[in-house]
Amino acid sequence: MKLFLFIKFTTFAPMIAKTTIDKVYETVRLEEVIGEFVNLKKSGANFKGLSPFSEERTPSFMVSPVKQIWKDFSSGKGGNVVAFLMEHEHFSYPEAIRWLAKKYNIEIEETEQTDEEKLKTTERESLYAASDFAQDFFHKTLLETEEGKAIGLSYFKERGFSMETIKRFKLGYSPDSWTAFTDEALRQQYKLDFLEKTGLTIVKETKKFDRFKGRVMFPIHSMSGRVLGFGGRILKIDKKAAKYLNSPESDIYHKSKVLYGIYYAKQSIAKEDNCYLVEGYTDVISMHQAGIKNVVSSSGTALTSDQIRLIKRLTNTITVLFDGDAAGLRASIRGIDLILEQGMNVRVLTFPDGDDPDSFAKTHNTEEITDYIQANARDFISFKANLLMDEASNDPIKKGALVRDMIGSIAKIPNAIQQEIYLKECARIMNVSEHVLFNELAQILTKNKKDFQKQAKIEQPLAVVNKEIVLEKVDRQKTLEYQIIALLLLYGNEKYEFEDTIIDDEGEVRTFMIEQTVAKQVFLHLQADEIAFSNTLFKEVYDEIMAMVNQNETLEISHFVNHSNTKVSELTTHILMNEEKYIKHDWQRKQIHTKEKKDTIDQMTVDTIYNLRLKLIDNLIDSIKNEYKEQEMENHIRDEIMDYTGLRKDVASKLNRVV
Repeated sequence: MKLFLFIKFTTFAPMIAKTTIDKVYETVRLEEVIGEFVNLKKSGANFKGLSPFSEERTPSFMVSPVKQIWKDFSSGKGGNVVAFLMEHEHFSYPEAIRWLAKKYNIEIEETEQTDEEKLKTTERESLYAASDFAQDFFHKTLLETEEGKAIGLSYFKERGFSMETIKRFKLGYSPDSWTAFTDEALRQQYKLDFLEKTGLTIVKETKKFDRFKGRVMFPIHSMSGRVLGFGGRILKIDKKAAKYLNSPESDIYHKSKVLYGIYYAKQSIAKEDNCYLVEGYTDVISMHQAGIKNVVSSSGTALTSDQIRLIKRLTNTITVLFDGDAAGLRASIRGIDLILEQGMNVRVLTFPDGDDPDSFAKTHNTEEITDYIQANARDFISFKANLLMDEASNDPIKKGALVRDMIGSIAKIPNAIQQEIYLKECARIMNVSEHVLFNELAQILTKNKKDFQKQAKIEQPLAVVNKEIVLEKVDRQKTLEYQIIALLLLYGNEKYEFEDTIIDDEGEVRTFMIEQTVAKQVFLHLQADEIAFSNTLFKEVYDEIMAMVNQNETLEISHFVNHSNTKVSELTTHILMNEEKYIKHDWQRKQIHTKEKKDTIDQMTVDTIYNLRLKLIDNLIDSIKNEYKEQEMENHIRDEIMDYTGLRKDVASKLNRVV
């Protein structure tokens, strides 16, 4: 029986028409899309930000609005808007197009897929499909069934959530029945294997039942809005059941890398340049409903480095909102050192006793909440010092331990200037000399460095100690072929005057200048010498460029940026963005005059072609010499080598080289 009978393929079965794909590419603004995931700042004609694919403190992620491409120089990844969504959100190509079409209100035209194409649907897509169905099922159950309205909807309304908020966050209810959800999912042809892998259904031998039976449901979304998993709260008193239950880890849900509410908060976080971090689902929802939208939650789990880096893509400032419970406060601040390690600015706010973000948001309007946060948020180091000083009181032993605790936090800050500022503040609060604190910091930093070196030594494979370092040999031909492709993509349509020669009727060699495009110049020379590319990717790009140029006389760079072969798209992006990286912004305004690279392209084109010819001639000479031993060479073989050597001298002379 075919796979598509087991899983609902409604989301994936139709194939998107090319007219829709073209319209998406024409409409989409790359900087707008990426700006939803990365905090971008203007840098000349481009935008820069921290890489969303690696850990870094200096921005190396570049977006070109003009070319509609991006490049991450830290990881080497790059491409167009679809490539970004596929890389960052793990979308398939159709999913990325659909997501963009929805964002820009583009109607999707579709054609039907074959059964074979349906079978290519990946397991990850199937997990997402099951999660999407679950969200719709729970939401519909909450709003449209008697049980859902009587239990789930009543609970949310008691919490003060409006219908608009309930619908916005797609809140739901799972019926208090062992198999209600699973039975419906199977009826809708979702495969049991995928229901189990998402954690929605628990399977034990021949039995199967719903994980979230009798709970109100909080869908957990990725930054792009995909449903990754769920949090479920039980409403009836049951000592054997956990109050809150989350989806288990799966291929699409990793709780240490997810923040609840990030999808709804991302734009506000980037706009406000600040992220409020709270503890639970209802804290996020209530604050959002009150008009404070730059709020996310770690969903009751300990804060992780991955979650912090998720925020750091959007802002460098985190304000942690605590309730007034002192015991919970002390437990929570222990994890905030992780934020300091990321070099972020951390502020802390406590609400009055008896209040938490949820309750405070329900009793105050937007302006009152904002005013309270601005008036009471404090720098984390100062907050922690004051909090622990109250505990230490006049006990010198406790105070000594406090000093070491504080300096331990400061040691995690990567910026030396920030370290010094915090040390001086701590010295003032704790009434300890700065000299003592600086000495303590130096000891901790020295110890950390030794521990790091020791660990690095342990992790170094023993076999490497005596291993000879081998430098990778540069492939000269590949480099030259790459340079030709780069010249064609960057300057193929540009016209220059090139030197050409002809032999007249009397056998005289005559030189003259001819104006033509770089692409035509390259084509004429390589065709005359019957030069073929050795690298298959470069050959594919070159052949397409020349077919395009010979048919239309112009090279359409967008064709290669949005190429169906992702390797072609990546190569094009790499070439274009490498060029952007070294553009000297704003030099003319500062009256710094330099020779433009564009002014030397004609010479660079000719030099690259001649260098490639030299390399190919060398290859021919070497292959002949390798085939015959010196003593076995016949005269005609030696003559052939001499001919190639003479040709090599002629080519080299045009490059002004001594051979």
